[in-house]
Amino acid sequence: MDLYNSQSRRIEPVTLTQEPVKLYVCGITPYDTTHLGHAFTYAMVDVLVRYLEYRGHEVNYAQNVTDIDDDILRKAKEEGVDEDWHALGSRWTAHFIHDMQALNVRAPDHFPRATDVIPEIIESVQALIAAELAYEANGSVYYHVDAWQEFGKLSHLSRDEMVATANERGNNPDDPNKQDPLDFVLWQAQAPGEPAWESPWGAGRPGWHIECSTMVAHYLGDTIDLHGGGSDLLFPHHECEIAQIEPLTGKKPFVRHWLHTAMVQLDGEKMSKSLGNLIMISDLLKDHSTNAIRYYMADHHYRQEWGHDEDALRDATNAVEGLATAATLQGGTRPSTLDNASFVDAFVEAMDNDLDTVTALTLLRHFASEIEQAATDGQSVESAQAELRKMATVFGLRLADDATETRVLEGWDKHLERFT
Repeated sequence: MDLYNSQSRRIEPVTLTQEPVKLYVCGITPYDTTHLGHAFTYAMVDVLVRYLEYRGHEVNYAQNVTDIDDDILRKAKEEGVDEDWHALGSRWTAHFIHDMQALNVRAPDHFPRATDVIPEIIESVQALIAAELAYEANGSVYYHVDAWQEFGKLSHLSRDEMVATANERGNNPDDPNKQDPLDFVLWQAQAPGEPAWESPWGAGRPGWHIECSTMVAHYLGDTIDLHGGGSDLLFPHHECEIAQIEPLTGKKPFVRHWLHTAMVQLDGEKMSKSLGNLIMISDLLKDHSTNAIRYYMADHHYRQEWGHDEDALRDATNAVEGLATAATLQGGTRPSTLDNASFVDAFVEAMDNDLDTVTALTLLRHFASEIEQAATDGQSVESAQAELRKMATVFGLRLADDATETRVLEGWDKHLERFT
């Protein structure tokens, strides 16, 4: 299988050296979820996971919940529940889980909160200080980017571009405790009224970037096969993750293959919580089936930006109805002349080519038409229907009844117990 690697900026073979495949995807900051942009990332990762399983691999998949963060505390303050930020995050995480179940998205094997690994985060920060990559100032700890010469190897941005991008995404260049405007916080000293944990530097809370790299190491190890997330996380978040791990583990790569999904737009602008231009999954599900929404998302390549289009969603509804008809119709008894293997081979070729879901879905539609024609001719089509259903499952499609898979419900329910 070949996938675009964001670090090399090339489509490269995915080298799998271990079983199960280790995959980490940055999860939600739980408030105002789940919009179509969120869903696109997690649905496309689900396609990747399901395809790896289709090819016979096991996948050990971790996805986090950023439950302590500036945005969470701001939202809690806006809602007048400053002291109940934890309950706010749990409520929105439960909402996200229900949306994922409704979309038939496979649950990750690990679904930790950032606050689950506070002791491990403190140990990570201590190790970075000991390696002279970080410094303490007035109860906060910062990573000094100039101390690691490889900083920037993921994003390939110039220093000026790094500063500008980081400032757009939460960096405070005027923090008087910093030695450099680009240095980023690893441990943040407690501000009045904020939640805090004890540490060697005083009461405080972790920075955003150190949360994810610590959870990756804790649940999956120092080197993983695939790391995914939205393209807006490439810098600074994923760049900083690398800087927090690789200097401490020698020459071992932190991630073998970086995978980033494109942004979804509405009326020409990126769909985001900060802009408020959101299409919520719960609203789409009122008028459209799970199959239609999953097909609609997969009919866009994961690296290509796209805009929400109601006409395209209606087309997706028609397409999945056609697939469902072909998968369930009654055939005849004459021997089949369908070449199932050629369709399967073409499907695999498309998916192996940088997860080309658009071409793969076109193949499924063509296969469905051939099945219908064969059935009309009185041929037996059961084996072809079985292959069609199996390939459709890679996209999370349930052609028989549009019901959520049992493993999806049970997988998410195990996580849901911790958030309700």
